[in-house]
Amino acid sequence: MKYPIYIVSLVLLFATCSKKEEEIVEMGPEPQIAFVSLDPMVVENFKNSVTLTITYKDMNGDLGSENPDVYSLSVKDGRLDEEDWYHVPPLAPPGYEIPIQGSLQIVLNSMFILGNGDTEYASLTVKIRDRAGHWSNVIHTPSIVIKKP
Repeated sequence: MKYPIYIVSLVLLFATCSKKEEEIVEMGPEPQIAFVSLDPMVVENFKNSVTLTITYKDMNGDLGSENPDVYSLSVKDGRLDEEDWYHVPPLAPPGYEIPIQGSLQIVLNSMFILGNGDTEYASLTVKIRDRAGHWSNVIHTPSIVIKKP
């Protein structure tokens, strides 16, 4: 009776290991990002900054730049034509090719209403570029509510 339990345990162990190996093989040189949070989700017109938190994974660790004039993180407000660019410092020691993962917090300037209404909704599109020029996947945030006081 104990043997079926051992067999099931071994099958689960091997399935878990092969899944991790597949994830590593499937991830190429492009960084991967995921949405974590926006805080706050409701802001006053021209008053509150918003903190965007994302996670990142990069197999060769070439995210960010030592040069503060290099902007590699793009955040686009869906209501606007142009994106805002942010500097990301190196997330791994320069010159090392190592897998990295972690989270980034980006403080966005105060949000504002574009039209004549008392309330607007803004969703953001985010992507990051590594030093080799590879773009990450694109993520979309939930809508931020912007209200007049």
